[in-house]
Amino acid sequence: MNASVRLLEQTLPATVHLQVTVPEDHPSAAVLGTERAGTGTLIDAGLVLTVNYVVLGAQTVRVTLIDGRQLPGQVASQDFHSGIAVVGIPEERLPTLTLRPAPEIALGDDVFIVASVGDGGRRASSGGVTSLGFFDANWEYTLERAIFTTAMNPGLGGGPLIDTAGRMVGVVSLNLNEIGRFSLSIPIEHFRDHRDELLRFGRRASRPSRAWLGLYCYTVRTHVVIAGLLPGAPAEKAGLAQGDVVLAIDGREVRSRRELYQQLWSHRAGEQVTLEVYRENAKLSFDVASADAEEFFA
Repeated sequence: MNASVRLLEQTLPATVHLQVTVPEDHPSAAVLGTERAGTGTLIDAGLVLTVNYVVLGAQTVRVTLIDGRQLPGQVASQDFHSGIAVVGIPEERLPTLTLRPAPEIALGDDVFIVASVGDGGRRASSGGVTSLGFFDANWEYTLERAIFTTAMNPGLGGGPLIDTAGRMVGVVSLNLNEIGRFSLSIPIEHFRDHRDELLRFGRRASRPSRAWLGLYCYTVRTHVVIAGLLPGAPAEKAGLAQGDVVLAIDGREVRSRRELYQQLWSHRAGEQVTLEVYRENAKLSFDVASADAEEFFA
């Protein structure tokens, strides 16, 4: 661990442990469970920044400080596009992390991660930024500029990615298995540059809605295969099935997951999209009434 003792002393008190309960009937429970734990970062009086999947559908949120004190939390903002979330807590005089201003983190910069491993435990891991590029996931999610680092997340997701000046540059989201790309973080500008809007409306209200189907998919060579469907979501309701190979959307060929998402998001939420798929040696067409993910998971 290359992070200095001074930096650790400075940043550790600004991290919190999150314990979340979610109702069994919430749409996210089948995938993410009803009991979740994560890491959060104190960024201002009464505000904790974390990753959205930890608090999605939260019924209760318990925030544990580094000294063991516990505070009630409430989801204050969620950004489904970037994957970040803000939890509000009773305002107290607590240590906070500064958000890095522009210029943003750069390729080759040294960084480190602080993560919760339980109510009172924290661990840190250091590394460097190996890539700043596009990322797409299997659940209708992309980042045009994700931060890939050799710093492996040593604990629960949602914690801070920190530069050598002790400033928060990202929210740690995923562990990756690719060599030299051990973790993925969401750039801090997704919150920093839209802070007022996120806190005022609880979301990016000014951004147009985009179509959402509720499917999971992966790319095999030049084919997109449906790996799963979220129960009750538009894709399942329309009759799509696991194993379907998506050939086209609205008559336009798709050869990668990125193309699938781009063509899907050219539609607003609620608009109909037509998917052509290959299933059991036959081509089938499905008209799907898309939805808004934020409303579905509300």
